[in-house]
Amino acid sequence: MTDEFPGTLVAPSSKERRYDRQLRLWAASGQQALEQSQVLLINSDGFIDGSNTPVGGVAGVETLKNLVLPGVGGFTVVDPAVVSETDLGINFFLEESSLGKSRAQETCTFLKELNPDVNGNFKTEPISDLLQNPDFLHNYKLVIVSGPIKRSSLDAVTSSAEQFGIPVIYVRSVGFYSSFSLQLPAEFPIVETHPDPESTQDLRLVNPWPELHAAGTRVADLETLDDHDHGHVPYILILLHYLEKWKSAHDGKTPENYKEKTAFRELVRSGARTNTPEGGEENFDEAVGAVLKSINPWSLRSNIREVFEMEQCTNLNANSDNFWIVASALKAFHAKHGVLPLPGSVPDMKAKSADYIALQNIYKTKARQDVDEVLSIVRSIEAQLGNRAVPVTEKEVEIFSKNASHVKVIRGRLIPQISTASAQTLKTIRNSFGNPESAIAKYVAFEALDIIVDGIQNGRLPSTALDDDATWNATVNGLLTTITEGDDSEIEADSRESVLKAAQELRRTEGGELHNISSLTGGLVSQEALKVLTRQYVPLDNTCIFDGIGSSSEMFHL
Repeated sequence: MTDEFPGTLVAPSSKERRYDRQLRLWAASGQQALEQSQVLLINSDGFIDGSNTPVGGVAGVETLKNLVLPGVGGFTVVDPAVVSETDLGINFFLEESSLGKSRAQETCTFLKELNPDVNGNFKTEPISDLLQNPDFLHNYKLVIVSGPIKRSSLDAVTSSAEQFGIPVIYVRSVGFYSSFSLQLPAEFPIVETHPDPESTQDLRLVNPWPELHAAGTRVADLETLDDHDHGHVPYILILLHYLEKWKSAHDGKTPENYKEKTAFRELVRSGARTNTPEGGEENFDEAVGAVLKSINPWSLRSNIREVFEMEQCTNLNANSDNFWIVASALKAFHAKHGVLPLPGSVPDMKAKSADYIALQNIYKTKARQDVDEVLSIVRSIEAQLGNRAVPVTEKEVEIFSKNASHVKVIRGRLIPQISTASAQTLKTIRNSFGNPESAIAKYVAFEALDIIVDGIQNGRLPSTALDDDATWNATVNGLLTTITEGDDSEIEADSRESVLKAAQELRRTEGGELHNISSLTGGLVSQEALKVLTRQYVPLDNTCIFDGIGSSSEMFHL
């Protein structure tokens, strides 16, 4: 019976009702990408043995919780540890009956209860053993590592993930501090960046296409309209009308600099009628307010120019990703027309419904024509390249064309480490030391903790390792020497003290987690994970530090 009603009247499905809020954020395309994603969580690497060892994994599980709820396709938990008394006090995805059982299996069981549509698995082998199979990571879209873990294990994961182009998030939560870093492939393209809506408006008033120009000329007798019609002319048509007047008095040129745009704005303002019952006209106010942002010649943004200049956009082959096929087609479109496809959206404005819809249709029709032309170029490119495993869909072309001006290709970096091989990391840390409010000292303290954890022998952590002044001081001094490239005298006493103070918090909790901090961190990390999995919004670049004592966070490009 529902077929008798228009599609807009059909009730939403149970799935649409369940995921309503997130569909508003990333639409059906983002939800589909999420549901096709498999996520790997590495909760420990097997060194945990004994009650005096750091208890980790809560931040990782809390992150996974926030991916299971919106419907990620599936997940796997890798964790060789067994549930301890300490785990029961901080991990809400364990219960008393879990004591002594596999932590991976127990957390997997409780996570799956959150969403029956999500597939969950677990592995109790150390990640170092699992990576002996070179294809182990192949089917995952994201790897989350919940540390601290041994650097050898982390390096093995990041190296294998880099080989397959799989993003990695390394998260550490200890005491009141947390830190997470994102490793992306060398080129990570994002089409739906979701910029500020005002920045996406492309009205083409300075260089209108014939149909839009014709619509503007139809209001040439603007002054003869009665008050009601005059007060409901869409502001886009008002601007087109006065642009023609301006050009006729300025040798066919449009307003170019601020002085000319100010004069043009006054010309538009002078056309408003003030003897109306409202004392003015809202549509003319909208036109005056839009002059500075709308009366500009179209120009190619630097981000999309960079995409066009990249080698992958020029040297295509049958194995090229769909992104580069469409980007190459857009490059050809731009070379022919001097503009990108029209997005087709029209802002809200004071107007009669019929006039607004007519104007909207002019923009939508032009946008549809542009998409069809880009699609034709895409099909021509595909024909030249031969059979491709995954042909470009019309929907991909439509989304890309609509968002073309704001497409980005992020150049990914490896998980940062303080080492002489990373000049960018060392420089950023040195520069940040000069700011007493900077959170960089917490990052250095986390690096010191990783080094101490990396020194564990025979699977056990010495009981005094996390509370030994000599161990911590030597580790911190060694890092400061590396950061200053051998001359730690450059480090001011306040900066050194800040690192040791941050380290004291990590020592106080013996490397353990606080659930409230790990839960909040899991929320932050899952936001970045969702950006990566849906290929929407702009992800972190590339490290974030959270200070639970000061309730502040800071991002660094390390």
